[in-house]
Amino acid sequence: MTDTASTTPGATAPSHPLQFSLVPSTSKRVQAERESILADPGFGQHFTDHMVTIDWNIDGGWHDARVTAYGPLMLDPASSVLHYAQEIFEGLKAYRHADGSIWTFRPEKNAERMRRSARRLALPQLSVENFIESIKQLVAVDGDWVPSAPETSLYLRPFMIANETFLGVRAAHNVGYYVIASPAGAYFHGGVAPVKIWLATEYSRAGRGGTGAAKCGGNYASSLLPQMEAHENGCAQVLFLDSETGTRIDELGGMNVFFVHGSDTLVTPRLTGSILEGVTRDSIMQLARDRGMTVEEREVTLEEWRLGIESGDITEVFACGTAAVVTPISQLKGAGVSIGDPDAPAGEITMALRQELTDIQYGRMPDRHGWLTRLDA
Repeated sequence: MTDTASTTPGATAPSHPLQFSLVPSTSKRVQAERESILADPGFGQHFTDHMVTIDWNIDGGWHDARVTAYGPLMLDPASSVLHYAQEIFEGLKAYRHADGSIWTFRPEKNAERMRRSARRLALPQLSVENFIESIKQLVAVDGDWVPSAPETSLYLRPFMIANETFLGVRAAHNVGYYVIASPAGAYFHGGVAPVKIWLATEYSRAGRGGTGAAKCGGNYASSLLPQMEAHENGCAQVLFLDSETGTRIDELGGMNVFFVHGSDTLVTPRLTGSILEGVTRDSIMQLARDRGMTVEEREVTLEEWRLGIESGDITEVFACGTAAVVTPISQLKGAGVSIGDPDAPAGEITMALRQELTDIQYGRMPDRHGWLTRLDA
């Protein structure tokens, strides 16, 4: 069945459930090989036996949904994604609970964000229902790839590319949507530890009216050079300021940032159109409100950060995202800039929020907000 949610790139229209076909892989890894990988999966290094593919064209909308063997994509050298970077992606995880069941966390938020990203990149919008169903279909076939060791998961990567063979600056008339999956080990070996981050002063992640709020590869490509600069200076991540004034905190290369004021206030930069609306970000704010904390989304300047640390008003700083969940920040470094103490321990509120979030994700505490969706039912 065709999902007619979009027969014009970026448009929104009624959608219909897609029917998925299955073409099983003829080269599935044997149990011993899979278990060897799951024992030490790393992150993004190994991939499951299957993937999801859904085609779209401007005449028929979404169609031909299928689960097939994981393998290379056939792209013409003139495929428009290779020349005009018309692509978007998402990232979420599947978690194995103690009873063996498999769940994911707030997938509708990822689906909604992917629709917003699609609109900004002039790509067709896949319905929330078909987005979630595509993940369920893949896990139904590759559920054995979801690890069970503590703090491990199956990382899910839905993505969409313009695959029309065409050279010319316009929205593509042919698009492919895919889902691949990769078992992920604990992000931090030896436990969560505070990190130092590097302040980018010569580069911006995104500008006003740009694609900063969309989850597209170009935003990450532009962060790679300053990220290399960060590593050269002993830092784990790079922090970007706003492109207009160079004074306001935007976000890290791949994570949102939070500031704890005292013991009762949590502050994060407001969404300006150049900051990605993170699912973990939104969840952390809700958990903080549940604790009775005041949560503020507002402008945060570099100077406020410096003065807040010096005065003791800012007691903790952390970053958050799907991969690392919550990462304590001990110090911000840059050309002529040093804020914080590189030896500072992780903050109590930071770690408490992290623990609560992961406990919900892994089914260790009640899901009072209805955030979990079962994938293997």
